[in-house]
Amino acid sequence: MASEEASLRALESLMTEFFHNCTTNERKREIEELLNNFAQQIGAWRFCLYFLSSTRNDYVMMYSLTVFENLINKMWLGVPSQDKMEIRSCLPKLLLAHHKTLPYFIRNKLCKVIVDIGRQDWPMFYHDFFTNILQLIQSPVTTPLGLIMLKTTSEELACPREDLSVARKEELRKLLLEQVQTVLGLLTGILESIWDKHSATAATPPPSPTSGESGDLLSSLLQSPSAAKLLNQPIPILDTDSEYICSLALECLAHLFSWIPLSTSITPSLLTTIFHFARFGCDTRTRKMSSVNGSSQSALLGQERGRLGVLAMACINELMSKNCVPMEFEEYLLRMFQQTFYLLQKITRENNAHTVKSRLEELDESYIEKFTDFLRLFVSVHLRRIESYSQFPVVEFLALLFKYTFHQPTHEGYFSCLDIWTLFLDYLTSKIKSRLADKEAVLNRYEDALVLLLTEVLNRIQFRYNQAQLEELDDETLDDDQTEWQRYLRQSLEVVAKVMELLPTHAFSTLFPVLQDNLEVYLGLQQFVVTSGTGHRLNITAENDCRRLHCSLRDLSSLLQAVGRLAEYFTGDVFAARFNDALTVVERLVKVTLYGSQIKLYNIETAVPSVLKPDLIDVHAQSLAALQAYAHWLAQFYSEVHRQNPEQFISLVSTALEAITPLISSKVQEKLLLSACHLLVSLATTVRPVFLISIPAVQKVFNRITDTSAQRLPDKAQVLVCRALSNVLLLPWPNLPESEQQWAVRSTNHASLVSALTRDYRQLKATASLPQRKVQLEDTKVIIHQTLSVLEDIVESVSGESTKSRQICYQSLQESVQVSLALFPAFIHQSDVTDEMLSFFLTLFQGLRVQMGVPFTEQIIQTFLNMFTREQLAESILHEGSTGCRVVEKFLKILQVVVQEPGQVFKPFLPSVISLCMEQVYPIIAERSSPDVKAELFELLFRVLHHNWRYFFKSSVLASVQRGVAEEQMENEAQFSAIMQAFGQSFLQPDIHLFKQNLFYLETLNTKQKLYHKKIFRTTMLFQFVNVLLQVLVHKSHDLLQEEIGIATYNMASVDFDGFYSAFLPEFLASCDGVDSNQKNVLGRNFKMDRDLPSFTQNVHRLVNDLRYYRLCNDSLPPGTVKL
Repeated sequence: MASEEASLRALESLMTEFFHNCTTNERKREIEELLNNFAQQIGAWRFCLYFLSSTRNDYVMMYSLTVFENLINKMWLGVPSQDKMEIRSCLPKLLLAHHKTLPYFIRNKLCKVIVDIGRQDWPMFYHDFFTNILQLIQSPVTTPLGLIMLKTTSEELACPREDLSVARKEELRKLLLEQVQTVLGLLTGILESIWDKHSATAATPPPSPTSGESGDLLSSLLQSPSAAKLLNQPIPILDTDSEYICSLALECLAHLFSWIPLSTSITPSLLTTIFHFARFGCDTRTRKMSSVNGSSQSALLGQERGRLGVLAMACINELMSKNCVPMEFEEYLLRMFQQTFYLLQKITRENNAHTVKSRLEELDESYIEKFTDFLRLFVSVHLRRIESYSQFPVVEFLALLFKYTFHQPTHEGYFSCLDIWTLFLDYLTSKIKSRLADKEAVLNRYEDALVLLLTEVLNRIQFRYNQAQLEELDDETLDDDQTEWQRYLRQSLEVVAKVMELLPTHAFSTLFPVLQDNLEVYLGLQQFVVTSGTGHRLNITAENDCRRLHCSLRDLSSLLQAVGRLAEYFTGDVFAARFNDALTVVERLVKVTLYGSQIKLYNIETAVPSVLKPDLIDVHAQSLAALQAYAHWLAQFYSEVHRQNPEQFISLVSTALEAITPLISSKVQEKLLLSACHLLVSLATTVRPVFLISIPAVQKVFNRITDTSAQRLPDKAQVLVCRALSNVLLLPWPNLPESEQQWAVRSTNHASLVSALTRDYRQLKATASLPQRKVQLEDTKVIIHQTLSVLEDIVESVSGESTKSRQICYQSLQESVQVSLALFPAFIHQSDVTDEMLSFFLTLFQGLRVQMGVPFTEQIIQTFLNMFTREQLAESILHEGSTGCRVVEKFLKILQVVVQEPGQVFKPFLPSVISLCMEQVYPIIAERSSPDVKAELFELLFRVLHHNWRYFFKSSVLASVQRGVAEEQMENEAQFSAIMQAFGQSFLQPDIHLFKQNLFYLETLNTKQKLYHKKIFRTTMLFQFVNVLLQVLVHKSHDLLQEEIGIATYNMASVDFDGFYSAFLPEFLASCDGVDSNQKNVLGRNFKMDRDLPSFTQNVHRLVNDLRYYRLCNDSLPPGTVKL
């Protein structure tokens, strides 16, 4: 025994040294290696058994258990059966002897090690594994230990990791399902007996004066006065041990519910018991007690009791999240809902002592979270099932949900509740669309609830009603491109919009008066504007007035966004029916925007400039944005009235333009300037009135943009204004025949607009080839950037338009395009410039390739192909970082457009495109781990194959008729094979996005062009691909794509099932290392010769799982002796 004791002392000192903060990493590695080697020895477990029973050192115990874990999970097959028996009897004895004194994490680890043995050996060699657990649970002294063992068993055996064969996994699941009824019965018994035992002793409180109020609703919810009475019992006060046992039992239930199917073994009495415990979470008395007694002990008790409520709700939510409900379980489900709504009613009840909000604030945050999860699951999964029960009061439920939502103590809680309302509104909308017959009846049932919801959500976004909460929201920090305040507003407006879709008239009559009130304040500001020495000043100075004005402006801004969000509900079929409402809105908006621009509120001096100035600018910008949202309505209005009296329409558009033009200036704040530009673009693009060009305000903008002496607008604004002006001239006018489109005049005007915009750019051509000094080069770059961003945008905005518009556009741009091509070689080493030029050319190819004509297109492609030599590509990809890669990606994108072009025009380029891909780009990127350029290259190769199939496979109809099967002639075979090989190589690389994309490309080529059936693929590549895909599954390197890989493997194998089963599978198994011949035979036998997709993919996953399992078993290392 001395040697064991000496080893123990040595191990203790090693462990202490390892975790000492002075030990170097080098020494830690040495110790680690020593410990690993010791663990690999055949007899190491005997030492560990001694260590466990003889040490008090936590580190040593943890290490010893890890040795056992490793032995059981990785080396168990090779352990002699005598040793296994000894381990199976010693470890449980050790647990029983010491479970009370061991630290909890050591005890849990020991439980897991014993469960691991059960996972391998139960029931064959360890037949009393599960009965032992049941006995532990039934004996009062060891109940907690038994529950820990049960939960660990559920975790480890019901959803085992992959270190078991599929057959064993199925066997374990079946064995456990046989035990479910017994286990649930035991757990119900434990929870009930503890509840009953403590209920008897709980003092009954005097009847509360408010207890009568809920009787009616409760009995309607629960359908029986006795159930209501049962749930009104006082909550018992539990001692610490009972509380601990209950929490373990509830944790077990939650895990069991996650995998057992819903069935009658989940009995009504179990459900009722779980609900009893859910009441712990909504009982604020426990908190009260702890605060009265003041001791930390009782405060802790309160928290623990709250935790029981959280655990019980977790059990309920596990059941709720199951979508598949057997008929016989539906009644239970209804009972569950009734009981949960009793709880909901309890937490939202108001009385003299409590507001709902203060009651919710007192509850545990996790409890509220679980409760909200329950409500979300109820609405999203079960509402359609439950709504049909006449005895379920849905409207009363909505009333409770309403109270619960609008008294949430946190913003996150409120957001989560708004999500639930959104789900409910979506449900209602789709229900009404599918049942148009009784649409009115459905709406009438819910109308009051929806109007209440709308009013309250609108109040919540207004400072007038909700200032304290709204001021807490952060409007500075961006998260997911929006601030907390923007997210709050957006989510609220989505709810408003969904109600508007269901109840348009109600929603409008609720929203418009509120908007009107705030508008009155804003429009009334004019009387307070006084002229001072430096300009205009707002004569409102009292602090209280400023604060009220700030709130009113913030609200106006929010309400303008709301009105804009609703624009879509006034167009289309309902245009005529809702015309007057929409006209009222648009007239108000036009008036407000003009007012803001005329009295220049954005430039006014205020008493609190840091607050009021941004407010005034925001209101002005939002009024323009709201008006922009009505562009489609204006377009419909135009098409209705353009023949008869269009005066009203003309006046709206002209006034709007008067509001826009003063804002198009580099002196105006960018937020406001951009809103004005966007509105101008919408008028020019969506509404397109014929008289736009003749309005003085628009001509003024033309002059400003083409005047070289005027200061240029910021980039974004310049691009938008140029787009608007170009569209005014290029886009066909609606409602007019071709003969009245005045193309000749518009074409001349467009040419002179573009000529003015590109004057400096076109002059660069002369000096392009001369060497430039640094300062000069920077100036040139600015000109190129400014001009190309405008031109690219102009081309993009006509790319989907009529041929005539694109023709005129190209005529105006022709000279600039030629200049760009001439400048390109001079800037090939400036990747930032090349990037912008290629962006421009890509847009040209996508939008105007027909207009450019074949000869010039060929010239462009040839120029690019000549410029992008192997050296240039290598420089761009390897040395210029992301910009260089972007340049190459854009070049490949241009080629994608070219190879997709139908007809014969660009076919002559195919050989050089393929050779560029395979001989120049591919070798540079093939070995790089970085994903740059790869996705674009493979997309180009896919397009080459997909759109030019006959370049490789020339099939004649006659031949296929004669032979019955088309055995096409193959051309350019070497190029085809090289492309396929590149695809195969890409599956061996770690990049999962590329893998997914390329697998999709191969599958598409098979669906559309029968790739896998082609002789060359079938005979030389098919099984290589299948092999690669199976290896990927075995290595688990792309686990997220398991399903896609399985389907692709099936599609490939199904081309030649005979070959797959007779030749490929035996060869694949023969080549597998790490498994012996007996195991290979078992793998082969288990792969049934199924030919349907579900069975085949199941067989593939079984093969992969079992192959990995056998390798794991065989990997136990040979014995080597290491002494500590």
